[in-house]
Amino acid sequence: MTTEKRDYYEVLGVARDAGGDEVRKAYRQAALKNHPDRNPGDAAAEARFKEATEAYQVLSDDDKRARYDRFGHAGVEGVADAGGDIFSHFQDIFSEFFGGFGGAGGPRRRNGPARGHDVRVQQRLTLREALLGCKRDVVLRTPAPCDECGGTGAKAGTKRKTCGTCGGQGQVATSRGFVMFTQTCPECQGEGSVVKAPCPSCAGGGAVEKTRKVVVSFPAGIDGGQRLRVPGQGMPGQQGGPAGDLYVDVELAADDRFERDGLDLITKHTVSFAEAALGGSVHVQMPDDSVVSIELPAGTQPGEVLAVKGRGAPRVDGRGRGSLHVVVQVEVPRALSARAKELLRELESELAKDREAKIA
Repeated sequence: MTTEKRDYYEVLGVARDAGGDEVRKAYRQAALKNHPDRNPGDAAAEARFKEATEAYQVLSDDDKRARYDRFGHAGVEGVADAGGDIFSHFQDIFSEFFGGFGGAGGPRRRNGPARGHDVRVQQRLTLREALLGCKRDVVLRTPAPCDECGGTGAKAGTKRKTCGTCGGQGQVATSRGFVMFTQTCPECQGEGSVVKAPCPSCAGGGAVEKTRKVVVSFPAGIDGGQRLRVPGQGMPGQQGGPAGDLYVDVELAADDRFERDGLDLITKHTVSFAEAALGGSVHVQMPDDSVVSIELPAGTQPGEVLAVKGRGAPRVDGRGRGSLHVVVQVEVPRALSARAKELLRELESELAKDREAKIA
């Protein structure tokens, strides 16, 4: 007798119109809860894990999901049923979601120390700093290798001992029918070794919390929303393993005079009515204190945009710059002297004659 499969949306507990991020989050929660490494010997949890992984395999793929929405399980028959191989098939997914199930470090090399976690911070730059480039001291308070034990976690004069349960592998294998499964060693928590005499300074952890500064160089032209990677400046690895990386997310502070749109800079410049009518030159002071002179054509209208190529933000790779866009605003005086009013009336009269002459 065959058991009818449950609806994949029901398995993950999401609506049929759920987005990719929602599906991914639901699968992550189900996998964390039911993974066999966390539920040793629980056949029901293993079954739920397989069911959730099979559902995710289909709903995370646009083509498979479309076929499933139209034809149900028949539309993906043979595609989603990975059977006992489903664990190895989705090892890359687990590494991405959880960084592995063993220990607190990052991705582990077999029979080697774990890499440290990455660290992410945010830094806000002014427009000037972003355009010219700058260096910043980024202050981090993170674990650092213990000086007393050199990061091993073992008391001075002693060493870590090879774990007797896993023989230093960090994992133990169990057989369930015809399928062999591995899980994190419960004795050493995936380290492959244990501390018999812990270091008093770090209590055997191998690391202590310290404040440190990392000098980060921001290249000229960097923009808000971009991210810098500083290799080896993240969390320390376990037992002397390589450190993770530092990722710096850039935010751009609002500027009083300029807006940035990719590589282009946009600013407003106010001229008098006479300047707009007669034409001339406008001078724009840039964020780097340089001055750009722009020709103002006679008869320039309010809201017209003057563009200057090559005076925008530089490309991060140094290969060119964007444009400067100057939006012209015409100033209309709110208070006029008697003489100014008289002159404007004379001007209006003269302009009226010009209009009549054009019509004639």
